[in-house]
Amino acid sequence: MSVPGLLIVISGPSGTGKGTICKSLFQRRPDIFFSVSATTRPPRSGEVDGVHYYFMDKTAFEARLARDEFLEWALVYGNYYGTPRGPVMDTLAAGKDVLLEIDVQGALKVKEKAPEGVYIFIVPPSLNVLRKRITGRGTDTAEVIEKRMGEAVSEMAHMNEYDYIVMNGVLEEAVHKVESIITAEKCRSHRYRLTDLSSSDGPLVEAK
Repeated sequence: MSVPGLLIVISGPSGTGKGTICKSLFQRRPDIFFSVSATTRPPRSGEVDGVHYYFMDKTAFEARLARDEFLEWALVYGNYYGTPRGPVMDTLAAGKDVLLEIDVQGALKVKEKAPEGVYIFIVPPSLNVLRKRITGRGTDTAEVIEKRMGEAVSEMAHMNEYDYIVMNGVLEEAVHKVESIITAEKCRSHRYRLTDLSSSDGPLVEAK
């Protein structure tokens, strides 16, 4: 019985550890496909086209925008970033799960086009913990840290627009919760239908 692929979208403020959760999830679930974003910014040292990003020029990106080939996109500091629709939908159609780790703005755009997805918001245990995590990186000035904290509060105001909220206090527990959400979603009744009951030996249900 082939179960349709799940579109899993994970968001959360900077410093909540959503990237670490995704990395741990990929190690446990190599069957999950990571959606590669497209960008018009030049590749950095060591970045590989099709692995880290799909690199393209602005003309090509804008042509794809005109054809509505992105699930979401944004213009950031003069460069385009977006999630190509084709690879995501093709992978889902093949019965494989797809994970998008994107910001709140992008996630809500994706939800407009793919409301059947599973939307998970990662939150820190407290703002003090979030501040310590951001400060602990040692890469941001005090001004940038305050900006990130303000952005975090603004982003958390949207958390109830997601299907699930996972608090990342202990990484192992947070990853387990995300895995449990994926398992539960695959068992949702709306994903299945009753089979032809003429054969008493066959399965009773099949994926839609």
